[in-house]
Amino acid sequence: MNKYLKMVLYGSIVWLVPFIISFAFVDRQGNFTIDETFFKSIMVVTGALVGVVLAVRYFRDVETNYVNGGIVLGVIWLVINLALDLSMVYGGFFQMSVTQYFTDIGMRYLSMPIYTIGMGCALMQKSR
Repeated sequence: MNKYLKMVLYGSIVWLVPFIISFAFVDRQGNFTIDETFFKSIMVVTGALVGVVLAVRYFRDVETNYVNGGIVLGVIWLVINLALDLSMVYGGFFQMSVTQYFTDIGMRYLSMPIYTIGMGCALMQKSR
């Protein structure tokens, strides 16, 4: 599979899995069925778990330029996840303003390039 197609596919999965899981904790009116802070923690942990598993899987096929690969992977995932979320905000699915979205959710996606670049750095050091 083309590496960029794989990046986009994996980035979409990183967004989709927590999104699907979130339905277990929100009722039909959009209210949380559990404490909101606990819900956000579940989403962060789920996203991190899926992201790390898919980043490890992605890096299996990378043989050089690990740091560059981590940067590109993280930025692509960041853009995909922000775009999908913002489409939900603008579509009215998330009942919040764009500013509120970035303070409540959007900033958390910065963890994606952090762990993908970190993996790239670790792989680079190991390959020396």
